[in-house]
Amino acid sequence: MSRRRPTEDVLESTRDLDRWSLEEILRAIHEEDRRACVAVGKVLGDVARAAEVLAATIGGGGRWFNVGAGTSGRIGMLDAAEIPPTFGLPPSRVQAVLAGGQKAFARAVEAAEDNAEAAAWALRERGLGPGDAVVALSASGHTAFALGAVEAAHAAGARSIAVTCDPHSPLAEVAEIAVAPEVGPEVIAGSTRMKGGLAQKMILHLLSTSVMVRLGYVNGNLMTHLTAASQKLRDRALQLVVSLGGVDEARARELLEACGGRAHEAIERAKSG
Repeated sequence: MSRRRPTEDVLESTRDLDRWSLEEILRAIHEEDRRACVAVGKVLGDVARAAEVLAATIGGGGRWFNVGAGTSGRIGMLDAAEIPPTFGLPPSRVQAVLAGGQKAFARAVEAAEDNAEAAAWALRERGLGPGDAVVALSASGHTAFALGAVEAAHAAGARSIAVTCDPHSPLAEVAEIAVAPEVGPEVIAGSTRMKGGLAQKMILHLLSTSVMVRLGYVNGNLMTHLTAASQKLRDRALQLVVSLGGVDEARARELLEACGGRAHEAIERAKSG
C-alpha cells in the first residue's frame, strides 16, 4: 500500500467551496496562504543550512541549478532570472532546468515531469560537476524529474538540496539537505500551484537573497551590484553612485558609462577619486 501524499489531501473546511460567495473564497485562500508563511518560518534552520551550501558553491566558483517541473520548475526559473539584474551575477552562475524545456514555461507539458532521465541528461549536458549544487523543487516530493536531478547530483559529486512540502517524501529522503515546510491541503485539493507554490517561492527568495548578501553583493541593504539595463535601474544606479560615491549626478553618469552600467564599480571609482 502506497503512503498517503499530504499534497493530495482534501481540505475539509473548503469542501463546499463552489457554493461560497466570492468574498468567502478570497478569505479562505488568503487564510491558507498565511499557513504557508507560518510553515516556512518553522524550517528556517534548514533554509540556513541550504544557504550555507549555496554560498560556498557560488563563492567557490561553482554553479547553482534550480530543477523542477510545472509550477515548481517555473518558480525556479523566475528566481534564477532575477539574480543577474538584481545582483550582477552572470546568468551562467545560477541556472534553471525546467521539465519540458523553455516552452513549458508558458504552456504546461505535464508528462515531462515523469522523465527522471531527462533531468539527469539536461544537467550532464551543462557539465554538472563536484563544485556545483542542485536545488530540486517538487511540492509533492514524488516528481520523477526532480528525483532524477538529485540522482544526477550524487553521480557528479555535486551538492543536493530538496525543496518540497512533504518531509517524508522520496525527494526529502534522498537529498543532502531537505527544506520541507508542511503547508497542509490546498483550498482546491491537489492544486499545489497555491500554498505549495507560494512556500517554494518564499524559500527560493530566502535562499537567493541571503546567499547574495552573504557573498557581498549588497552594501547595507542597497542593491549596489545591479546592472543598469533599464531606465528604472539606471535611475537607481545613479542615485547609488551619488549617495555612496559622494559625487554629483554629472560625475555619477560619467562613471556609470565608463563602467558599463555596473553600479558597484562606479561607486568604487568615485570613492577612489
